[in-house]
Amino acid sequence: MPLDPERCYRAVASRDPRFDGQFITAVRTTGVYCRPSCPATTPKRVNVEFFATAGAAQQHGYRACRRCLPDAVPGSPEWNGRADLAARAVRLIADGVVERQGIAGLAAGLGYSERHLTRVVTAELGAGPLALARAHRAHTARLLIETTPMSMADIAFAAGFASVRQFNDTVREVYAVPPTTLRTEAVRRRGPSPESAAATGAITLRLPYRPPLDADGLLAFFASRAFAGVESVDGSTYRRTLRLPHGPATVALDLPRAANHVQATVRLTDPRDLGPAVARLRRLLDLDADPVAVDEMLATDPALAPAVAAVPGIRLPGAVDGTEIAVRALLGQQISVAAARTAGAGLAAELGERLSESLAAGGPDILFPTAEQLAEHAADVLAGPERRRRSVVALAAAVADGSLVLDPGRDPAALRAALTALPGVGPWTAGYVAMRLLGDPDELLPTDLAVRRGAAALGLPSDQASLSRYAERWRPWRSYAATHLWRASAPERTRP
Repeated sequence: MPLDPERCYRAVASRDPRFDGQFITAVRTTGVYCRPSCPATTPKRVNVEFFATAGAAQQHGYRACRRCLPDAVPGSPEWNGRADLAARAVRLIADGVVERQGIAGLAAGLGYSERHLTRVVTAELGAGPLALARAHRAHTARLLIETTPMSMADIAFAAGFASVRQFNDTVREVYAVPPTTLRTEAVRRRGPSPESAAATGAITLRLPYRPPLDADGLLAFFASRAFAGVESVDGSTYRRTLRLPHGPATVALDLPRAANHVQATVRLTDPRDLGPAVARLRRLLDLDADPVAVDEMLATDPALAPAVAAVPGIRLPGAVDGTEIAVRALLGQQISVAAARTAGAGLAAELGERLSESLAAGGPDILFPTAEQLAEHAADVLAGPERRRRSVVALAAAVADGSLVLDPGRDPAALRAALTALPGVGPWTAGYVAMRLLGDPDELLPTDLAVRRGAAALGLPSDQASLSRYAERWRPWRSYAATHLWRASAPERTRP
């Protein structure tokens, strides 16, 4: 959506942190770009211009403010709320596709030519895919510089740069200082990286979000569905294993009750996976949402308003792996959460990869099986109805041979169509995968039993047709409304 300069300037003048990450403020007189809430003196209106992304500001010759660190903010909620080509490209760029496959791979994955993709993304965001990927590399480099004792040469290649010279030039252009100065400033602010962290390869990061955050709801959701060995919840900490492009990893996420960031302790096999890990963890916790906007809209419905007031900042629990979430959805059809959890844990224990003790660090130590492993062996391991076994195998085989792509760059409608074309996959399963894998904010799941019972508990229509009609007033946030309905219902055997 085009930026409204006057509205943007009002947000800057008020230093409203809710707009951090939604647009960039660039000051012509200083050549610096900032987040809207930057504490510096508010520039005159005539001296500022606004950009949708940091990449666009960099392409116009601006450098990042080292006072407010405009890349250390939540991302724009617009990328999850939109399903067009530009938004899908942004999600894949954040996942590191350009570093791994180049612009050609990004375009092929989205189903367009490189020329058309560049034209559309530039028109929408003010910068092409290469400029956006460059900004992403600069952000990853800054994280590694400030949070690890890695050498600058190692950081350069881990962040996706082709050479140390390119790394040095980009950091100087974006931050106006050499990489060593960024590290010196970080040490002065936070102290040196602990030697224990360096020895174990642990990287501790702050993942910012827009308050409020329903941390208790996320923790309860993950705890009730945790596959033993793959993930666990202990108090306010959620731990799990990750399958990343260059190797396995583990993460511990400390979800605060009162803060503006989640602390993540990540252990990587390969530091090149830091950027993709951060992107996936942000989607997992829905950290780029604008909860105030969602709550304000849903609270206009008098019947839903009490639930919104009781649980401010509700989030959509996401996913870190497409195959895993699709299998979870299939296992959760028609059975209890506990039974689905037991079946999934059994698959992981039998077919998953065991991680080393140093990587697991006392937490979960099993990687969920790959699509290839599931296609070959799931039928022998999975108990239950034969139809469900065939559905899991068929889905895994489709992912393994490339005929089904499960990544955050998919168009929601196309993903639903591809899933429902598989045997045993119905609209509920396809919608649930779209909600959790893509962060689709407008999926109601009207056939879900817990959604309908939650609606009845709030005095809303509870039959499928009536609820679907009533829920039109909740667009474009029907997924968040459905999450409130799940919370409003008593624990049900068929809750997803």
